[in-house]
Amino acid sequence: MIVVELLVVLLFIYLGARIGGIGIGLAGGAGVVALSLILGVPTSQAYIPVDVILIIMSVITAIAAMQVAGGMDWLVQIAEDFLRKNPERITFYAPIVTFVMTLMAGTGHTAFSTLPVIAEVAKGQGVRPSRPLSIAVVASQIAITASPISAAVVAFAAMLAPFGVDYLTLLAVCIPTTFIACMIGAFVANFMGSELKDDAEYQHRLEAGLIKMASEGERREISATAKKATFIFLGSILLVVSYAAAISGSIGLIEDPALGRNEAIMTFMLGAAALIVMTCKIDSGKIPAASTFRSGMTACVCVLGVAWLGSTFVQSHVGEIKEFAGTLLADYPWMLALVLFFASMLLYSQGATTVALMPAALAIGVAPLTAVASFAAVSALFVLPTYPTLLAAVEMDDTGSTRIGKYVFNHPFFIPGVVTITSAVALGFTFGGLFI
Repeated sequence: MIVVELLVVLLFIYLGARIGGIGIGLAGGAGVVALSLILGVPTSQAYIPVDVILIIMSVITAIAAMQVAGGMDWLVQIAEDFLRKNPERITFYAPIVTFVMTLMAGTGHTAFSTLPVIAEVAKGQGVRPSRPLSIAVVASQIAITASPISAAVVAFAAMLAPFGVDYLTLLAVCIPTTFIACMIGAFVANFMGSELKDDAEYQHRLEAGLIKMASEGERREISATAKKATFIFLGSILLVVSYAAAISGSIGLIEDPALGRNEAIMTFMLGAAALIVMTCKIDSGKIPAASTFRSGMTACVCVLGVAWLGSTFVQSHVGEIKEFAGTLLADYPWMLALVLFFASMLLYSQGATTVALMPAALAIGVAPLTAVASFAAVSALFVLPTYPTLLAAVEMDDTGSTRIGKYVFNHPFFIPGVVTITSAVALGFTFGGLFI
């Protein structure tokens, strides 16, 4: 029966991937119905990440409030100015911009706003746009595993707490390792493909008049409340990290805190949203209509469905899985990264992959160091060329250098992405050994 149940799980994950977007969560819920009511698998021990879902809702509400107040436009304008002032180093500066914006916002969708600028600056400098665009997209994905407020980090920190690895330790390992890995990926991307002037597709489009050499264009109209809203939001992130440090076992400034870390994230973020609404005098009714809010609620459904489905199967067979995989992972710890890599290709979500597989990995005895070092591998969303930010990068490059080959996997995101994740995992074992 274990084989039949596994096939059911894989079937519903496949259906969810085919539907796309929120469909992963919907299919996950349907899969739980199939496992429990048809195959009789108990759901009582399944891990349902309620705290993670509530944190996503709280964080996204604060981000959406900032967006309505104009804060997101201001951040994007700052990023644009930075890129245009340093055009000759666009391949290295583009991933820095998308990494930092994702780190602050907890979502890689912030990259949408900067991809057109990256393409324009690269083209104007004579740099092959596929180089900065590819690593910028990869950086926006892997930065999720380093963001203090991302669903993946919050969920993983909660899983690691019983093993003596706290939230701050996780960030201390993940932030530097993923950033350095992005720079290694940028170095590799800088040599990918021929020079733009030698690209046949570019020459063809240039002769056909299909390429527009854009000027700096019009500056965004930044609302008067943008800076205030942004400072409130960034201040709330700083407050979350500071409070987490104060109540952590390693620092212990506050003993027996009345407010736990997860509850602090929720309340601080909701409080920040309230403060933005009141001080910036925005219409709170516009918050649910913001694009960031909609994407965040989609993430909540995806995390709920896929985590429930995966946990239902794993918890009912944890003994057999431990016997089969425990020794293998103990001898070859890097294989966990490989499993996470391939799983995230299908689940299309760092948070969903984390809550689906990390509890099982820890349950069968995977060392916390191995789990933390492998964490970056949940970011392989670039492998299949169907992720929204990847497709946006292709569409925004009118030179044709950022294109998907006929063999599906031969696209400019693949090699920089694999190099970045491999570097992050390798650095994770090195850095993690210092903290864990």
